[in-house]
Amino acid sequence: MRILLAEDDKVLADGLCRSLRQSGYAVDHVSNGTDADAALAANAFDLLILDLGLPKMSGLDVLRRLRARNVTTAVLILTAADTVEQRVQGLDLGADDFMAKPFALDELEARVRALVRRAMGTASTQIRLGPLTYDQVGRTVFLEEQPLELSAREIGLLEILLQRAGRLVSKEQIVGHLCEWGEEVSHNAVEVYMHRLRRKLEGGGIRIATVRGLGYCLERPPDVGTSA
Repeated sequence: MRILLAEDDKVLADGLCRSLRQSGYAVDHVSNGTDADAALAANAFDLLILDLGLPKMSGLDVLRRLRARNVTTAVLILTAADTVEQRVQGLDLGADDFMAKPFALDELEARVRALVRRAMGTASTQIRLGPLTYDQVGRTVFLEEQPLELSAREIGLLEILLQRAGRLVSKEQIVGHLCEWGEEVSHNAVEVYMHRLRRKLEGGGIRIATVRGLGYCLERPPDVGTSA
């Protein structure tokens, strides 16, 4: 999952980036509204964590422009002034959640997980696909109720495929959602990660199909959908 953090407080931004990366997210950071708007126009993110008090362009203007482009990226607003008026305005412009500073990192991460679940259409912290279970809180994977040893990159890749189970996912989409700015991950590297993940999953009947030249599809077992 890829997150854009738009926050001009360097100390807070460094702490949030460190914490979210330790939780397995790819995080890109910008410190002003103009850069946030440009990043959102040029890249696909799963979540925007948006400070309202940004220089150059306000957070509300960033949000307004994002929704005007019909982009459905989840938005978590941060603000130092928690007023009813700001909450109403932010929510009316299309924000999904709201947090007032100061806040606890544990709570912010819980809200991030909740927004991810909402985007995936599930209320549970566990995602099941046939014999496969993925726990979003602990970032642990079970196959036929047995723990599966996956690297952090393999878990990130599985998360992307689970979010789009039954649908084609291109290599470009994988790189875009898995990697931060400055990370050099080639299409060949994606093939290597996919090969390793496929080998670990297929023993339990979970199949990742390759559509040559187009991408990959995590196939649903017969008569089984993704469930909470």
